[in-house]
Amino acid sequence: MTGGVVNIGYVELVGASLLMLVAGIVSWRMGLGQSRRIAVSTVRAFLQLLAMGLLLGYLFKYQTWWLVCLVLLGMCIAATQIATGRTNKVVRGLWADVFLSITVSSMVIAFIVVEGIIHADPWYNAMQLVPISGMILGNTLAAAAVATDRLFASMDSRANEIYMMVALGAIPREAAFPSIKAAVGAGMTPLLAQLSAAGIVQIPGMMSGQILAGADPVIAAKYQIVVLLMISAATTLSVVIICFLAYKKRFSVEGYYLSPALRDDAGGAA
Repeated sequence: MTGGVVNIGYVELVGASLLMLVAGIVSWRMGLGQSRRIAVSTVRAFLQLLAMGLLLGYLFKYQTWWLVCLVLLGMCIAATQIATGRTNKVVRGLWADVFLSITVSSMVIAFIVVEGIIHADPWYNAMQLVPISGMILGNTLAAAAVATDRLFASMDSRANEIYMMVALGAIPREAAFPSIKAAVGAGMTPLLAQLSAAGIVQIPGMMSGQILAGADPVIAAKYQIVVLLMISAATTLSVVIICFLAYKKRFSVEGYYLSPALRDDAGGAA
């Protein structure tokens, strides 16, 4: 054991990776064509998490404020790349908007939690700041991608309505607002379901990890409550920012709603 945690050997770790055979067999039997993607994703997760473990070990030992901030910036850029990898299938040119929404929401909430609730000393303590930021980023990137997809799908389904509203004098924000509202709701739905299930259907990750490490279950529950609330705040902030920035991609500078043929994205001829 290491610090109250059972140390998993590399042989056992490789054995655990065989659990992904379940997904691989399903993909093969049902002809989903996902077998290669499953294998690549598994290997990536294996290598990336081990690399992160080594990086954090170094960071905890030799941390400085600029090094911690550099790691956080790298995490924000990676999160943006992953999120825009999904949104590019809907509309291109969202990298800056996604980066802003993810970075602002995640870092603001992370620093509030680290400074105001956990009281980290110093404020850039990597042992608190980096894991908390990582948990928030993982959820905000997924929510931003879902909300963006829903936003443009809703706007496309309402195209005739938006054309009419703009023709009658509505500004782009007024015409797009019903879609923005639907997208924000869609981005928040998975988190609300998780909040409802916490403690009844599931023991969430933070609480489970602390219990496995030997922490008092009540203390672990308190940390998990903080985690769920901070993710809720960051996710909501992220989807609101991205939706109020991204809807403009469907309008011209003059405020006209762009038809598919005039869009500079995957669905347009540009």
